[in-house]
Amino acid sequence: MSTASNPDQNPNPDTGRSEGRHRRGDSSSDTPGSRNSAIDEIADAYLERIAAADPITGTHLGVGDHDHLLTDFSPEAVAARTADAQAVLDALSRAQIADDVDRVTVATMSDALGRQITVAQAGESVGEVNVIESPLQAVRDVFDVMATGTADERAAVLARVRAIPGSLDSAIEGLRYRLAHGPSIARRQVDLVAEQADDAPAAVRHNIDRALADAGSDASSLSAALDAAHADAAAAFARYAHALRTEAAPVAAVDDAVGIDRYRPLLGLYLSDDIDPLDAYAWGLDHLDSVVAEQKTLAKEVTGSDDVTAAMAALDADARYTMTDKHAFVNWMQSLADLAVADLGDTEFVIPEQLRHIECRLAPSSTGAIYYTAPSADLTRPGRMWWSVPSDQNEFHTWQETTTVFHEGVPGHHLQLGAAMISPELNRWRKQASFTSGHGEGWALYAERLMDELGRLTDPGDRMGMLDSQRLRAVRVIVDIGVHCRLTAPESVGGGIWDADKAWQFLTDNVAMNRSTLRFELDRYLGWPGQAPSYALGQRVWREVRQAYLDAHPGHTRKDFHARALALGGVSLVS
Repeated sequence: MSTASNPDQNPNPDTGRSEGRHRRGDSSSDTPGSRNSAIDEIADAYLERIAAADPITGTHLGVGDHDHLLTDFSPEAVAARTADAQAVLDALSRAQIADDVDRVTVATMSDALGRQITVAQAGESVGEVNVIESPLQAVRDVFDVMATGTADERAAVLARVRAIPGSLDSAIEGLRYRLAHGPSIARRQVDLVAEQADDAPAAVRHNIDRALADAGSDASSLSAALDAAHADAAAAFARYAHALRTEAAPVAAVDDAVGIDRYRPLLGLYLSDDIDPLDAYAWGLDHLDSVVAEQKTLAKEVTGSDDVTAAMAALDADARYTMTDKHAFVNWMQSLADLAVADLGDTEFVIPEQLRHIECRLAPSSTGAIYYTAPSADLTRPGRMWWSVPSDQNEFHTWQETTTVFHEGVPGHHLQLGAAMISPELNRWRKQASFTSGHGEGWALYAERLMDELGRLTDPGDRMGMLDSQRLRAVRVIVDIGVHCRLTAPESVGGGIWDADKAWQFLTDNVAMNRSTLRFELDRYLGWPGQAPSYALGQRVWREVRQAYLDAHPGHTRKDFHARALALGGVSLVS
């Protein structure tokens, strides 16, 4: 049975476009009055070991006191983390389950750890190189979420900048191991990540400058140390880029596809479900057709014609939906996020006062990614929506991004992750580390469509943006599975076997998105197989589960289902 399909397992239920990573908040102690079973002790002890063995993840999860350290990406360190996961899996299989909360914890942890171990044993976890979720981005981006307001926090930034050379040298070790033992790395990812490594020192410098600005009168004493550490870090980024260009690029695979045998466990890892990629591909094609049909109907309302492209062009040209200042655009996002919280918190959801604030911010990077960081457990740091604006993007269209605010904010990730964070029923691993794309991103995409069901997308532009977002996720299923499993492409892009060029044409034919951002989207799919389809496939499960719940509980409402389902926190889609 799907753990998500049975919200009644929780005995106390009353309690979105170019997305990248969604980070949990920090927690220094258990929630007052929380339960503490033997299963909880296993889970929470493992959470602490995760933070110690992988300090970058620890910072994003907000666990432990390791913000002055960086992660070891060497083959030995990856193997040790995998062995620990196996030990936890074994301990869970022997532990006594006390109640239904434990039952969900064991099911979720066992599924997640089992899939991680399978992927690691296939060699996929060492020497990763892709444009969004590999050692380079981990080292570069962790500084974005580090606080710099106190002397101790700035000291942690300094120590961590000093740790960059060692962490990147371990990543080079992992890269060399991967090149010697496989599986293969795609040449496209190698080249692009080398370019990111060239630019990474500037991103770190941004955060150094932030720390110095917060240091006030202490800045002069800190500046020289940070400058020296940054120079060493820049040299390390250059060494990493050199290794990619001189060692990896000459032997990297020209083919972007990983093949169906490598693809299956990767899709399972991100979806937390086992499905046939071929069936999912066929469903994606049908789902795309249904979304396009909706868009054509709406296009007639916008322009009088069912030409979707013309309707989108008209919306782009409409001054009501256009902004040219990124700071003004972030202010618009903030206003919309605040409005959604106020509106839905009084009608469709039970939104505690602690979660009624979300911050919208510009990210220091410029990849085009949008991501969410959850509030800290003590709620001193609010949930935040980060927007990484491409350097060449100077025009923003609100009709496209209204749905993104709902995806990242309320009723999307902010409500979902925040509800887990404040739940007294969940252990710390469930609150902070239990996240799979199928469940979490599936919910956020479900939330976008839900806003239409709730009548909050009456503006035709905003509704077209939601449908464009739905269309993008359908396209992701088709492109990601099609390319990596080497399936036959539609005749609209020339037929034959899918490749990057056909995928680009398919994307540009189907998605209204800034072309720089869209190019990053494609590079992401090509380098992160199995993750992109998890959004739409996870949304499908959420809709199916909701209907099953309502059928099984006469008199219950959508609001009842949402309260019970969200109270579970992050769970696997199967158990």
